[in-house]
Amino acid sequence: MSDATPETVTPELPTPALPPTEPTDPTAPTAPPRAERRPTTRTHHGDVVDDPYEWLRDKESPDTLAYLEAENAWTAAQTAHLDGLREQIFTEIKDRTLETDLSVPVRDGAWWYYSRTVEGQQYAIRARAPIADAGDWTPSVLEPGVPVPGEQVLLDENVEADGHDFFSLGSFDVSDDGGRLVYAVDTVGDERYTLRVRDLTTGDDLADEVNGTAGGATFAPGGRYVFYTTVDDAWRPDRVWRHEVGSAASDDVVVFAEPDDRYWVGVGVSRSRRFVQIELGSKITSESLLLDADDPTGEFRVVWERREGVEYTVEHAVLPSSDGGSRDVLVVTHNAGAENFEVVLTDVPAPGAGPLDPAAATVVVPHDDATRVEGVDAFAGHVVVSFRRDALQRVGVVRLDEVAPEGPWEVADVAFDEPLFTAGLAGNPAWEQPHVRIGYTSFVTPGTVYDYDVVARELLLRKRQPVLGGYDPDDYAQSREWATAEDGTLVPISLVWRKDAVGLDSSGMQADPVPLELYGYGSYEVSTDPSFAISRLSLLDRGIVFAVAHVRGGGEMGRHWYEDGKTLHKKNTFTDFVACAQHLVGAGWTTPEKMVARGGSAGGLLMGAVANLAPELFAGVVAVVPFVDALTSILDPDLPLTVVEWDEWGNPLADPEVYRYMKSYTPYENVRDDVEYPRILAITSLNDTRVLYVEPAKWVARLRDVGAPALLKTEMSAGHGGVSGRYARWKDVAFEDAWIVDVLGLA
Repeated sequence: MSDATPETVTPELPTPALPPTEPTDPTAPTAPPRAERRPTTRTHHGDVVDDPYEWLRDKESPDTLAYLEAENAWTAAQTAHLDGLREQIFTEIKDRTLETDLSVPVRDGAWWYYSRTVEGQQYAIRARAPIADAGDWTPSVLEPGVPVPGEQVLLDENVEADGHDFFSLGSFDVSDDGGRLVYAVDTVGDERYTLRVRDLTTGDDLADEVNGTAGGATFAPGGRYVFYTTVDDAWRPDRVWRHEVGSAASDDVVVFAEPDDRYWVGVGVSRSRRFVQIELGSKITSESLLLDADDPTGEFRVVWERREGVEYTVEHAVLPSSDGGSRDVLVVTHNAGAENFEVVLTDVPAPGAGPLDPAAATVVVPHDDATRVEGVDAFAGHVVVSFRRDALQRVGVVRLDEVAPEGPWEVADVAFDEPLFTAGLAGNPAWEQPHVRIGYTSFVTPGTVYDYDVVARELLLRKRQPVLGGYDPDDYAQSREWATAEDGTLVPISLVWRKDAVGLDSSGMQADPVPLELYGYGSYEVSTDPSFAISRLSLLDRGIVFAVAHVRGGGEMGRHWYEDGKTLHKKNTFTDFVACAQHLVGAGWTTPEKMVARGGSAGGLLMGAVANLAPELFAGVVAVVPFVDALTSILDPDLPLTVVEWDEWGNPLADPEVYRYMKSYTPYENVRDDVEYPRILAITSLNDTRVLYVEPAKWVARLRDVGAPALLKTEMSAGHGGVSGRYARWKDVAFEDAWIVDVLGLA
């Protein structure tokens, strides 16, 4: 890629070479829209950049809205021939899904909590039923569609969403006595929620209403107070508030405010119900504060003072002592001198005391170069360690009555017999529960809920996601391969396919190239783990292999994997993905003519970058809410989320080296006029506050300048997560998948 700003091109370029269609609508556009070029100059570090499409940032401008609507009309016209296929894929997803279903109940206090869905309804119904007695820890086997004895509906999301194009639930918490519910909803898509309190005895909402909150509000033990967060102008959760139930929002008290723009703030309650806890963190530094739950109007106290580059999380635990008593401790997972994190024990800070000394902590789970410790969850009699090894997420259990307080602890890995899988905690609110609820899945095994018996060390199957229509996991296969990156690093690739659609020769190699979708993300230490998706069957059953490139910037291979794919190492993310694509071609799995790349958000940046780097490797690229104008965004500290991103990408505003590096890869800055681009589908949302719609809008406009066959689809009433409601989401999935099937020549 060139560091030079793309030359200005005249609008008399050829119309993008999209596949011919037969428009059935005489009003459908016959040529793609052309965004007007309006001179806009940006100057940083002596570099002057002409950005002719920056005017599209004005969300309220009639010209901007008209352009987005014109792009939607063009996309609709160019994909009209796929209407039947989209409907077919949507129907396949719907027919495979048990539409009237319910989750495995989770016990909290005197109730079993669960959610259920009803055929024809977009959203879930959240409900509860009473436990049989204090020793009742085995969830009832509930039949979908059969009334639950003693059921109490807490919140019917369909009722709350009625009359709104968009609906999202951001907070949902029940008081300890089970008498009140605090919940918060967003009906726009901008992730600002209106908080309310409901009396569960009467089912009526109280007068309490707080506008503009962030998600994650929680009751303090006792139920008298609610703690919640709000965001600043940059959409950063920066303040924690205390609200007394029954009082006006104007009387709410700020209990914590974080002035540093790099830090996000959250609030919660320990599983033991002993502490209210504030956690704050940048991308590389964190800090925890505790408040005794029996003094909710008291002062929070810091556990460890923040140190730049040190991250830690805190869990309260109670250890048995040798004299038959118990000892309150904090279980801290941290990375101070431990790249992959280690687990230590430390004291609970005394009231009025200052922060504790990390050096005085006792190591109980030492650092391991091959194991990334991701967190700890403490219960009355055991501790669960979530960790990652061999690019797989796992859980281990420690019985507190079997370990010495001084450590080290032996972590018993909960074993599974598939080569690729994902295992993690799934709904464990109760402090004294004797089981550990585990969620399990793989590319071929539908989502499965187990209770792990801590004493017997055995898994108890509670539910497996039903897949209608005769799904048989034995019809599918999954495997792991390794690509060699430019610098010699081995990059894992996970694959899943339908056996009768993909032939292997006697040596186990792919016999003939087949259509393939290659997915990637590669940022924020987020791992793309093996998981099952009903919607993916529509591609697999058409003979399309689904592959995941576990590129650097993610967390699959430990903390170093993340460090090697961020800031001034970010290009490793892109070249790793290209290496994975080249490996799949070289190994005979596919050919460039039969391969589509897909990614979203930061994975959309990846899509834009590889489209510039190696357009010849792909027949198509799907970029969902793509971060493709990264440099422009990261240069503006007034934009939502910019400052908090500097630890991830670098600060190009202050550092010329970071500026030059980002400019050399950000997709919008590096659109090329010397290559033939694959077909590109960009999808965005007008109300997205994380990756603004303007980024893909500008990108598509510039791609069209060079004759690239690019389409832009903008949801006009949604946010970063796209449309709300399960049927609406299935429609969106069907739109993307039908486009992929068409690009791969299978429509």
